Amino acid sequence: MYHQPPLPDIADSSIVEPGWAQPIWDRELKHPFVRGLADGTLSIDRFRFYLAQDYLFLIEYCRVFALAAAKARDRQTIGLFTRLLDETLNSEMQLHRDYCQRLGIAQSDLEGTVPAPIIHGYTRHLLTVAYSGSIADIVAAVLPCQLGYAEIGMALAGEDRGGANPKYAEWIRTYSSQEFVAGAEKLSSLVDDLTAGWPARELAYLETLFLTSSRYEYLFWEMAWTQSSWPL
Repeated sequence: MYHQPPLPDIADSSIVEPGWAQPIWDRELKHPFVRGLADGTLSIDRFRFYLAQDYLFLIEYCRVFALAAAKARDRQTIGLFTRLLDETLNSEMQLHRDYCQRLGIAQSDLEGTVPAPIIHGYTRHLLTVAYSGSIADIVAAVLPCQLGYAEIGMALAGEDRGGANPKYAEWIRTYSSQEFVAGAEKLSSLVDDLTAGWPARELAYLETLFLTSSRYEYLFWEMAWTQSSWPL
């Protein structure tokens, strides 16, 4: 039986309500794909499918960060999103390229992957918010990805088994790194700064965005586990 280790409270935000969002995150941590990353039993075929789809997701995620930087109203917020854009484009995506090279996936095949329905839907959700919403809307929509990966990374890193799982150790190190966790923490703090003094009715829309993205995060793991794509 899996028992979640104690985690630092990085999800302390005005729009993160454990009563409705935490069950989704708990299911993510217990998902068989995530458990397979933890103990090394995840099949390479499933991981290959995940890598290719996540690579496509990250391309669109970079566009979201770029739009957030363009909509930011102060230099500090512009700096935050340009750093996140740089880290995603040049570090996180490099992790995927390195894994693909080791697994024999050619760069041309990676770039030519067709987005699965969940990837298509999730990225359209994020890009719609990025194009039409405010900077607060964008932060609310991207928080589940940033916080979710940080919590999963820290949870798996906390289950140290003395190097028993070298297969996915690099993935775990990336998402439990101080740099990645710090980026998630800064986004969580930013949404509180942006919404300070907002009434509950105005926070409700941000909560809806956060919840929608949280649901897509769970569906992402499920998609990777079942390797589901377009039926036609």
